[in-house]
Amino acid sequence: MTSRDAATDLEVNLRKAGLRITEQRRIILRILAASDGHPDATEIFQKAVLEDKRLSLATVYRTLKALEDCGAIQRHAFGDGPARFENADTEHHDHLIDVDSGEVIEFASDRIEALQEQIARDLGYEIVSHRLELYGRKLKRS
Repeated sequence: MTSRDAATDLEVNLRKAGLRITEQRRIILRILAASDGHPDATEIFQKAVLEDKRLSLATVYRTLKALEDCGAIQRHAFGDGPARFENADTEHHDHLIDVDSGEVIEFASDRIEALQEQIARDLGYEIVSHRLELYGRKLKRS
């Protein structure tokens, strides 16, 4: 999916949520859709205000909240840092957060998924949803 398609999908979700699609919201949607990481509201705002100086941080927060409420994006609270966002329709993945740089690394592991399923079964449960976040520091290479 292109970032243009992703922005269109986000716009459809905002319309379904009953929000008017303003040019300022379109800017926010384009930035969010084009992001290949997990931007926070301030990062989105800093890019958006370059396109429209009248855009407010409050507009960014309201737009992100509406997208989160309708399930179009996922909000992540990695450690003590600001909330970060990503498109909800991505393939399932987990996150490794570098505690020194704040970098968020996405990864997927069939072994981890199978182990989680087995643990849940052993405890008499079926997993309906989960989120795995690992916090680490790069190994020093000698």
